[in-house]
Amino acid sequence: MLRHLLLRHVRRRRRYSSSSSAAAVVPLSAPTFAVFGANTGVGKTLVSAGLSAALLSSPSASAVSYLKPLQTGYPADSDARFVFTRTPALLRAASPRASRLVTSCRTLFPSPAVGAEPPHHERQETAVTYGGEGVEETKVLACRTVYAWREPVSPHLAAEREGMAVGDDEVRGFVEQWLVDGVVDEGEVWKVLETAGGVASPGPSGTLQSDLYRPFRLPAILVGDGRLGGISSTLSAYETLLLRGYDVGAVILEDRALSNDKFLLSYLRNRVCVLVLPQVPEDPSDDLTDWFSESSSVFSLLKDTLQSFHSRRIKRLSSMQRKSKDILWWPFTQHNLVPVDSVTVIDSRCGENFSAYKIKDNTMMLVPQFDACASWWTQGPDSNLQIELAKDMGYAAARYGHVMFPENVHEPALRCAELLLGGVGKGWASRVYYSDNGSTAIEIALKMAFRKFSHDHGILMDSEKNIRNDRNIQFKVLALNGSYHGDTLGAMEAQAPSAYTSFLQQPWYSGRGLFLDPPTVYVKNVTCNLSLPQSMKHDQLSSGDTCFPSLAEVFCKTRDTSSVSDLYFSYISQQLSEFSLSNSSEHIAALIIEPVIQGAGGMHMIDPLFQRVLVNECKNRKIPVIFDEVFTGFWRLGVESASELLGCLPDIACYAKLMTGGIVPLAATLATEEIFESFKSDSKLTALLHGHSYTAHAMGCSAAVKAIQWYRDPSTNSNLDFDHMRLKELWDCALVQQLSSLPNVKRAVSLGTLCAIELKAEGSDAGYASLYASSLIQQLRKEDDMYVRPLGNVIYLMCGPCTSRDSCTRQLHKVHRRLCDLN
Repeated sequence: MLRHLLLRHVRRRRRYSSSSSAAAVVPLSAPTFAVFGANTGVGKTLVSAGLSAALLSSPSASAVSYLKPLQTGYPADSDARFVFTRTPALLRAASPRASRLVTSCRTLFPSPAVGAEPPHHERQETAVTYGGEGVEETKVLACRTVYAWREPVSPHLAAEREGMAVGDDEVRGFVEQWLVDGVVDEGEVWKVLETAGGVASPGPSGTLQSDLYRPFRLPAILVGDGRLGGISSTLSAYETLLLRGYDVGAVILEDRALSNDKFLLSYLRNRVCVLVLPQVPEDPSDDLTDWFSESSSVFSLLKDTLQSFHSRRIKRLSSMQRKSKDILWWPFTQHNLVPVDSVTVIDSRCGENFSAYKIKDNTMMLVPQFDACASWWTQGPDSNLQIELAKDMGYAAARYGHVMFPENVHEPALRCAELLLGGVGKGWASRVYYSDNGSTAIEIALKMAFRKFSHDHGILMDSEKNIRNDRNIQFKVLALNGSYHGDTLGAMEAQAPSAYTSFLQQPWYSGRGLFLDPPTVYVKNVTCNLSLPQSMKHDQLSSGDTCFPSLAEVFCKTRDTSSVSDLYFSYISQQLSEFSLSNSSEHIAALIIEPVIQGAGGMHMIDPLFQRVLVNECKNRKIPVIFDEVFTGFWRLGVESASELLGCLPDIACYAKLMTGGIVPLAATLATEEIFESFKSDSKLTALLHGHSYTAHAMGCSAAVKAIQWYRDPSTNSNLDFDHMRLKELWDCALVQQLSSLPNVKRAVSLGTLCAIELKAEGSDAGYASLYASSLIQQLRKEDDMYVRPLGNVIYLMCGPCTSRDSCTRQLHKVHRRLCDLN
């Protein structure tokens, strides 16, 4: 019976050696708080003991589970032992009701320096009765220490000196198991995790504890410092927690007659409750009984404050689905097709995962959900980069706020431009034009291209005063069917007709372009295949021209002299010639393509040979070439720029999304010096008259600098093959081939961070409007904890440049299993 009331059995240590560090399951039925300190020696354990006693003396709480993941100075010092021994004494003095307290204290992994056997009391289980007369109620106090070192130093130093290294995933694994384990079958359970040292003290691996425990995002109790200098350390700790996305439920500190609490309350403007404890006696022989008695009202108030915080949090989370349906208007969403219970409530994000509010088995919890669409293709950070981006953006906001850009310069904008020109623009671009998003970057690129075309083809007269305003001349683009370049009106004109440009969506749309049918590449039944459109005559091609043993063969430059290359050249030349003959006043003034992969058009891989021939032919005809790399840039396809895959360069290219790590909108249009020169003169009217109030905003540029550097550095991006400047293969090739062989799969594409699967569907079940995959999507979201958002009957998975291969493989296995069931 005693064992039934205690924490469930301890899982063996090796179980957690490969657990994910990105996010964790956090049950919400048990109010759970993490005790952080502004420094060492500020009384975190006193607060843990006092709070535990206040909770167990209340009628609502039936159990308290206390966890100390990291303990140094052991066994002479043991915070879990202190809570274990002091709490029953406090309850005997304070509880008016007859109660039976079942307590336990265990240390799971002492270091070798401690000795083979921990002290006897560290494995003790007791049951005591206290309080007045009446019906006896049973309460439980379970205290655990996970890792313990003998030397009283920082855990990272103790781990090094005593030969017991502990990885972050091991620590997190035990914390997660503690969170999901029960203590008693009935009644309210509270859980208290006490950290070691200060907020920014390192754990055993060297990771700061505020970062170590961030995947759980437990609400924090910050134990402040009442000593001289304590205001500074307390505020620093508070802001460190906020910078990492923690919520602080209360600040509590010892009164040292310096009124630190009053200043903190004033400075924090009542955003958080600030409580003050009586001064702790300095006499080491004092057993603190009188101090705890004097402090009992403060701990009771702390308990009530935390209970209120927890109740408000649960109420808000549980109401968000319904409220969102009532007042929000989601993009690209038919609200009639979204049941209330299918709305994903996102509590936070950690690396590649949402922390989503769910009710599973009648239990409220926060569940890690893999963001399989990379939040509309923007996300690249792992949990470490996410924190670094937050710090750099906070610095930029504090240093600059926002400053206007024309005729000005600031360090983040200049540094970002230097990195862009030395990275995605290396070898061709000399100028960077900032804007706010990808669609706008496209419109800027079109203006650049049209001016350059006019300049090269004599459409602009020499005298700037006589610049033609002849609307009989029409500029159009050369683009591909299935293309997508954004949602602003000008960008939509540069893309082929689709569901996005229909009369219902854009009544002004006319499609100002010549749209070619592109050949596509896909995997089916283990083979890499080339699919040619009906508009291309290809009777003379052999199977060797259309089937490839691997994707590497598709990108091989030896294909430039193949019969397929000749076919592409003939098709392109014929289309351009026919257009010129039939449209004397219309000019193809720009080529715009999504290199290699068409994103919103259905995740189609365009034959790189076709795009290479197309680019070369346009350059021969002095038609400026635009690469839309808003989706494909910055390692999305496994290389920094998709131009590396094509083996040719643009005149203009557009970047956004991954450029800032997806943390904030920013876009850049890169151009050659020749493009820039076509705008230069002595008249402002010939300048590029396009801009935004937030052009080159400092926070976005700072985030881009950090993200670009992070992706390119093998010390921060373990996926990078530095010798070849490519990402290692992230999606398991054999598993992708298995997927491609399933009878309900039409094709598969895997490249860089992208893996796409088109389900076999016909008629109205195919295309963007298809609901064919709806049941599959809901299963993946609700049962497999993957946030998947399809493009009609195309299911795609997307990771970040830093996502581990193991994580990608786990997600791919889930999809494979569901597709097998769908058969």
